Amino acid sequence: MRGCRAVVAALVLALGATGAKAEGEKRAPHSFSAEGLAKVSDYIRNEIVTGKIPGAILLLQQHGKPVYYEKFGVRDIATEFSMSADTIFRLYSMSKPITTVTAMMLVEEGKLALGDPVSKYIPAFADMKVAVEKPGENGKLVMTTEPLKRPVTIEDLMRHTAGLPYGYYGGGLVNKAYADSGLFNDDPDNAELVARLTKLPLAEQPGTVWDYGHSTDVLGRIIEVITGKSLFAFEKERLLGPLGMNDTAYYVADRAKWPLIAEPMPKDRTISPVADVRDPRQPLRWESGGGGLVGTIGDYARFSQMLLNGGTYDGRRYLKPETIALMTSDHIGPETGVVRDQNFYPGPNSGFGLGFAVRTSVPANTNWPLGEYRWDGVAGTFFFIDPEDHLFGILMMQTPTQRGRIQQELKTLIYQAMGR
Repeated sequence: MRGCRAVVAALVLALGATGAKAEGEKRAPHSFSAEGLAKVSDYIRNEIVTGKIPGAILLLQQHGKPVYYEKFGVRDIATEFSMSADTIFRLYSMSKPITTVTAMMLVEEGKLALGDPVSKYIPAFADMKVAVEKPGENGKLVMTTEPLKRPVTIEDLMRHTAGLPYGYYGGGLVNKAYADSGLFNDDPDNAELVARLTKLPLAEQPGTVWDYGHSTDVLGRIIEVITGKSLFAFEKERLLGPLGMNDTAYYVADRAKWPLIAEPMPKDRTISPVADVRDPRQPLRWESGGGGLVGTIGDYARFSQMLLNGGTYDGRRYLKPETIALMTSDHIGPETGVVRDQNFYPGPNSGFGLGFAVRTSVPANTNWPLGEYRWDGVAGTFFFIDPEDHLFGILMMQTPTQRGRIQQELKTLIYQAMGR
């Protein structure tokens, strides 16, 4: 019940903020300077010339039209094929907003609710335990478990407060348990992967800590349970197909398109201590709602424009504006009591909504817009949506090691080009 009240409060705040701007504070959107955009281009070219990345594509679209669209370098230094509009990129965690949007369609239809316990759809979640690490007799940490204090909910999955870590990014016995558990052995499908997850302990009590991990994979499985279709089949039917996102999939099935796949530098393929960037030519049974999609910049631009439009694209409605407002409001603010873990990727000036990081305060020495929402992928892609300026931006590149630095430096140049 408390979770439901928090959701309603978040929606009221989001709609209130939108209404306040509409009534009083309406500002003219910022526009780009040619000199500022030239610096953006120079920056990306320098990354290529100095051997950091093979190439990249950057799109900035404002008021529904591209104001900057440039392709740089090559998609693969082995082939030296130039970057092109149909280049295919591993999206990794940029899959999460797509899965979450698809789930919110089911919420609007009354087939799913944010306050629903996950065990309603995956009964094994009712019996999960929570890991507790404490010193043993010899002084070394040991892991025990305790019962759930409340059920994991759908909202927990969407905002990463379900206690389902990836495990590979650092420290602790429970993270090691996830990393060593063989979750992905023998190419599980979504049902098998989730069944394996339910045999592990949660890292934290539900709703207490923002802990990035497998939550959206579980959400993808719930979509399958509700619809009776594979995750991709339902996404294709309801979102990807109607939007014209025809090159977005969980692997590249058409051999003729294999040369279009962008590759990182040969020595820049490690995404974690236990995994390299995957080969999207290989079909997988696992359709990872949290990180499995590949796609083109044009496909993701349609998705981004739909969000920026308040849920519509080319005359078709996918979500209500109120739903977009709810998704892009902060669901882990101080009033929720949610603690941010040591790897809080949104950063100090942002909270997290349902599928997106959301800017909640202005970074020092900037006037970057509040309400900007965004996410990225571990292979290097990122996108952001700035409703105040009627703008979205997408950078497509493949570089696990350079992505964080490039994203911050490039975003700074982009906003400087707008005088922000």
